[in-house]
Amino acid sequence: MNPEEQRIPEVSIEVCTTLREMRECVNLQRTIWNDAAEDLIPSSIFVVANKIGGQVLLAHDEAKAVGFALAFPAFHDELRYLHSHIAGVVPEYQNRGLGRRLKWKQRDLALEMQIPLMEWTFDPLAIRNAYFNIVRLGAVIRRFHSNLYGVTASPLHSGLPTDRLVAEWWLSSPRVDNALTDKAPITAPDAVRIIVPGEMEDWKKSGSPYAAEVQSRLKLEFQELFTQGFAVTGFRMEDRNGIYLLEPQKNLAVHSL
Repeated sequence: MNPEEQRIPEVSIEVCTTLREMRECVNLQRTIWNDAAEDLIPSSIFVVANKIGGQVLLAHDEAKAVGFALAFPAFHDELRYLHSHIAGVVPEYQNRGLGRRLKWKQRDLALEMQIPLMEWTFDPLAIRNAYFNIVRLGAVIRRFHSNLYGVTASPLHSGLPTDRLVAEWWLSSPRVDNALTDKAPITAPDAVRIIVPGEMEDWKKSGSPYAAEVQSRLKLEFQELFTQGFAVTGFRMEDRNGIYLLEPQKNLAVHSL
């Protein structure tokens, strides 16, 4: 276990089985993101996910709910996988390893069901999420969705289109096995770079036009490189900037989707 994950050993992560637990997941959304009621995933969706072969996980510190995760069963043609739709940790428990523990729990349960892949989407501008997904978990990325959820009123999106990258988490791959033991992914020295300025979050919060300009540039770069057969295989931080590292998909030892 990573040292950061030892800071809160008292937190347990269990599969939700009751309606009361599903409702705790709904309440956690309000606490974590302060979302308006129209943006909340209702308890009925958590119930359905649990009944149809998905995952609903809840983290507790004694009696206090402090994190959750929700995933749905899905298919790429004949390939069965899980789409991890949402996961979150209350602010006072963030940056203490709990989010990563939730993902490893998801992985363990998926492997018990002989499911080889989990996927989720994330904002290309969110460099902390990118580092977590690619370096800390070992995900690869080779698909881009333009304005996937439409422009929303959520303060998280700052009025920008909801462009998303798709993280592919191949659960038994060497990349993920290495991430489990905190080994950073190895990327080719000549990898192509896509740079996200470190000021991005400040620009989004202030409504600066630079945010939209950077988002448009990233969209074109990702779409062009993915079309050419590249995939994101690494990520690094340099002078506050986030840098995606891409190399040809032929270098990946994973399933072709």
